[in-house]
Amino acid sequence: MHIETKPIVIFLLVYLPSFNIFGQTAKANSDTIHQLEKVVVTGYRTVNGVGHLSEVKDGVIYAGKKNEVIISDSLDANKAINNTRQILGRIPGLNIVETESSGFTANGIATRGLNPIQSIEMNTRQNGYNISGDTYGYNEAYYIPPMEGVSRIEMVRGAASLQFGSQFGGLVNYVTKDAPLDKRFESQTSITQGSYGLFNTFQSVGGSKGALSYYGFVQYRNMDGYRPSSQQWQLSGFGKLQYLFSKKVKVGLEYSVLRNRIQMPGGLTDSLFLANPRIATRNRNWLKSPWNIVTGSFEWDIDSSNKILFKMTYLAGNRSLVWRNEDGGPEAKDEIDPVTNSFVPREVGIEKMHNITTELRMSHTYQLHGRQSVLSGGFRYSYAWFKRLGGGEGSVNSDFDLSITGDWGYNLDFKTTNFAPFIENLFKISSRLSITPGFRFEYLNSKAKGYKTEGPDKMIANQNRNRYIPLFGLGIEWRTGMGNSNIYGNISQAYRPIDYSQLEPFGVSSKIDPLMKDASGFNADLGYRGTVRNFLNFDIGLFYMAYNNRIGLVEKFDPLTNNSYTLRTNIANSVHKGLESYVEFNLLKYLNASSKFGYSIFNSFAYIDAAYTSGEFKGKRVEAASRIINRIGMIISTSKISTTLQWNHTGDSYGDASNAVSSSDPVAGYIPAYNVLDFSGTIKLSQVWLKVGINNLTNRSYFTRRTDEYPGPGIIPAVGRSYYVGFTIKM
Repeated sequence: MHIETKPIVIFLLVYLPSFNIFGQTAKANSDTIHQLEKVVVTGYRTVNGVGHLSEVKDGVIYAGKKNEVIISDSLDANKAINNTRQILGRIPGLNIVETESSGFTANGIATRGLNPIQSIEMNTRQNGYNISGDTYGYNEAYYIPPMEGVSRIEMVRGAASLQFGSQFGGLVNYVTKDAPLDKRFESQTSITQGSYGLFNTFQSVGGSKGALSYYGFVQYRNMDGYRPSSQQWQLSGFGKLQYLFSKKVKVGLEYSVLRNRIQMPGGLTDSLFLANPRIATRNRNWLKSPWNIVTGSFEWDIDSSNKILFKMTYLAGNRSLVWRNEDGGPEAKDEIDPVTNSFVPREVGIEKMHNITTELRMSHTYQLHGRQSVLSGGFRYSYAWFKRLGGGEGSVNSDFDLSITGDWGYNLDFKTTNFAPFIENLFKISSRLSITPGFRFEYLNSKAKGYKTEGPDKMIANQNRNRYIPLFGLGIEWRTGMGNSNIYGNISQAYRPIDYSQLEPFGVSSKIDPLMKDASGFNADLGYRGTVRNFLNFDIGLFYMAYNNRIGLVEKFDPLTNNSYTLRTNIANSVHKGLESYVEFNLLKYLNASSKFGYSIFNSFAYIDAAYTSGEFKGKRVEAASRIINRIGMIISTSKISTTLQWNHTGDSYGDASNAVSSSDPVAGYIPAYNVLDFSGTIKLSQVWLKVGINNLTNRSYFTRRTDEYPGPGIIPAVGRSYYVGFTIKM
């Protein structure tokens, strides 16, 4: 039987009670939990889009932390291309850099005015484990799972730094779908076609038999691209096996794989973009980034009060790049030299990433003054090694050719060792008030060895840094007694370590400050959130983030040599503060709670004031930080049809800290505000779902990023108007 459900209702009625083992039902046994997981809720969708995590889930305390949960199947969106502004756009203040069609495998995201490029300020996870190259040394997200295989997306702001790691931007966790508990076999097939040669197919299977359950998917996507020379194909897959040794012990094994090849059309100058944003300046630039992730897990519900979760992950990734490099900027034409009658040689770069990460989490529910409190703790251990080869002189060909002539321009080895124990305790002060203090201690060792050449000179890298960093935090939550609502507050320390690129030698007349510090600071939140029956969902809050010891370049003078030189060091502090608000109102449910129709309006709004408070650029806006990010949507739905119209406004920003409006530097310059309108619809016919949509309905020309090199240099245009149509069959 096909059952239409509202995922938020499912989440509240099915998932949350199962987590009460950590909260108000300490006497519940494992049989009760198992039965609740099998509950099937029927009914019509009520509140769409965004929900919130329970106080404690999977040994992690979320009480007092600003967080959101997005249920994937509740969204009308172009999931075939992981359209980020449709899928994650309801997260207030989420800044999205739309470069997936021009050389990146995934659009980058950031919160609160941070840098969104490849999500480097975020702790990016899948099913609770890290999926970026190296959480601290090279925290770039080249892989995220296809949204057709994702059940929900969990996001926690900077308060996630104690439980998950030190990132200022917080956590984003893509949770894949699970095997059905009551079927031996279930399958889903989706096919989507669209503009610019889009063809996407997705196939998943899953089932359970006795103690064994399985789920897996394969996705293939091919696109010609919005601009010439931007063809790409991608094959991604995922498989998960879980075995219940008993009602208390469960083990699992997961494998994720990505294979792709992307052609990069290059960046544009301002004048070229204004003349025609669809032109390409390069046709010989290529990238591939294969990704492999293997994870083993062990989960032990010792009793109703104690739980242990253990995960070990091995990641092997790669980024191989051959391109007409950034020399000459976006003005340089990639064309045949009439003197040599051939193209100039391209540049080749290869990066190999490996890391092994182990995380152990334990939770203990206990009675304190007649009330249940929860102690949660554990540790994270990670060892990562990274090989960076680049500056090799490649061929004059136009195909994907990684062969080089001579030696590499740089050959560097990086290693990162991280050990971090953490602990938090949820104290129930009363039936309404809870307080959660927490502590994390980070040990971090970074090593860099190798060489980099500049002309006839060879610069040697030899860095070895140890850091011992304590992080503290405190959360508070007050249940107001007015419906299902609470006031929450949190302050948590964070830091961003010196990454691999900042340990590289970068010039003969340049130096790296041996006393350079990691960026550090804190996030603070104060907000009010809740739901009113089935017609209102809201979360309104203020935030303040201090981001100190930002790393950059300054010019120095050496009196001994009477020469100037550049120094890479800590140059400035910045402060990010503002308002984040999400409100969704279902008019028809307000007028009639049992209505079979829905008419919802939602508004995701953020005001962000991010500015430098010290250094050369004091008073300037932080680069890439838009002041206003506002998304308004309208959802009209029946039991068979659902449609969503979403308007997206992102305010202006700048490409660099100088706030230059124009510059010969391709990364510097003004990034204008833009508005984008998206429409998506779903028709449900028994076991077949039909999907249709138009992205960028008004065909707005805009861009979200300027870059000094890969995949540019210059402006990277976003995609114009495009459509998609498709269907999904579930059996």
